[in-house]
Amino acid sequence: MTNYLSMNQERRQLRAAVMQRLLRIAAVRDRVGDIVPSRRASPSRYLAGERLLATARFGVTAVLEDGCDAKHAQREAIADLVVAALSAGIPRRVLDFAGGGEERALQCEVIRLIDLRLGGVLGDSLEELMTRCEEYRQATAQHLLQALWHPWQTRLRMRARLRALRQDVDALHHRQEAAMSVLAQLEHTDALAERLGHLSDQDPQRSNNPGPAA
Repeated sequence: MTNYLSMNQERRQLRAAVMQRLLRIAAVRDRVGDIVPSRRASPSRYLAGERLLATARFGVTAVLEDGCDAKHAQREAIADLVVAALSAGIPRRVLDFAGGGEERALQCEVIRLIDLRLGGVLGDSLEELMTRCEEYRQATAQHLLQALWHPWQTRLRMRARLRALRQDVDALHHRQEAAMSVLAQLEHTDALAERLGHLSDQDPQRSNNPGPAA
């Protein structure tokens, strides 16, 4: 009896730790306030796995309300979630989708902020993108919560659920790619650089003191 109660207490603590980490990730997402120019020139590659990085492609950094790098804060929060969730017995594949959903959501928010700076060139397609992105993020988070509270049911349905999530993320990927292609048109990138106050590549101050990577 004592061992049973002890195991139940431990499970509650592990689940509570996961929930706390999820709330921390949500707090990061809610505090994204703006985009600013990255201090270092963006790399030519802007893919992380299959996740499109709008921040890298457009040479911007998403910042929180206090000015901190949102991507860095999110990365730390997701790393903490992974540690807590693995301790609670959540399969790594479930965590990969949940973390990817959060990263997609941040990059969609960057797309939204870029479009806002440009006066809304994406039109109705932006609303559709943001809706699909939030639906995907919620689906991955719900899958994680199901694995946390109903592990055996989750394992039985794992293959079918992950297959559906892969289809959803493929569709979202194409929507992100289409939005970024519009924003990457020369007239829009020039306007974005002007409105963000980008330094030119020839600026010696930028060349000699690139600052930390975004």
